[in-house]
Amino acid sequence: MHGVFLFSAIFSILALATITIFLFVSGVPFIAKTGFAEFLFGSDWAPVADNPSYGIFPMIVATLYVTALSVIIGVGIGLLTSIALYKFCPKRLVTPVRQMINLLAGIPSVIFGLFGMTIIVPFVRDYISPTGVGYGILSASLVLGIMILPTIVSVSLDSLNSVPSSYYEGALALGATKEQATFKVMVPSAKSGILAGVVLAIGRAIGETMAVIMVIGGSPEMPESIFQSVRTLTANIAMGALELQGDALSALIATGVVLFVFTLILNVSFSLLKKDKSEKKEKRGESK
Repeated sequence: MHGVFLFSAIFSILALATITIFLFVSGVPFIAKTGFAEFLFGSDWAPVADNPSYGIFPMIVATLYVTALSVIIGVGIGLLTSIALYKFCPKRLVTPVRQMINLLAGIPSVIFGLFGMTIIVPFVRDYISPTGVGYGILSASLVLGIMILPTIVSVSLDSLNSVPSSYYEGALALGATKEQATFKVMVPSAKSGILAGVVLAIGRAIGETMAVIMVIGGSPEMPESIFQSVRTLTANIAMGALELQGDALSALIATGVVLFVFTLILNVSFSLLKKDKSEKKEKRGESK
């Protein structure tokens, strides 16, 4: 078993190293050839034109918009759901409700895309959008918000359950209400785990492809409204991977490098944040 575990760890490291080398060896030279500023901050994406242009800035902005809005929706609903399951839901309902939420994680993303096309897009078009267009940032964010719910709810609930019950009982003994003890004592005590769930949700939202393609529209334009048809970085890669060749394919791989760097920055920032908080706690303990 020791050998099995060691092999699994080494395989994971090799897989990550292989993907990283492939992306950077294939993508970085193209970025250098095109120009860092032109590739990242160019506003035109026309890889098959007579004079091709490879600006991905509109897709970077669209990715950030969709990710931010979906995380706001998913974290808001998911965190409140986990708190409700933790202290405000009847005990006999906690397990069934949690299992039903976890079932969302097993549904293929294409099913979420179909749901978005048939339910969310028409609803946004008919009742919300002032332009009469259902495909766009808002529809994609709603679909992604639903998709990241299992991650938020599961991780947040586990974090809350890991907080010693004596914290809650002590708050009640000091005169706090049930709501005050939960929101002012238990939730802050579990914020490290909750933040980890948020980071996982952001990673899922950034990397989602199929469901986003089906509800976002796919126009490589600069986003000016949440009701506008746009294209994310992942959608751009998926829509052109089977059709483009040569420099255009290299541009898609370079787009993957940008996504990889985004994810790396996100994880490093989270690690540094946790480390900084741990050091502050240690200093407080030493001062006491």
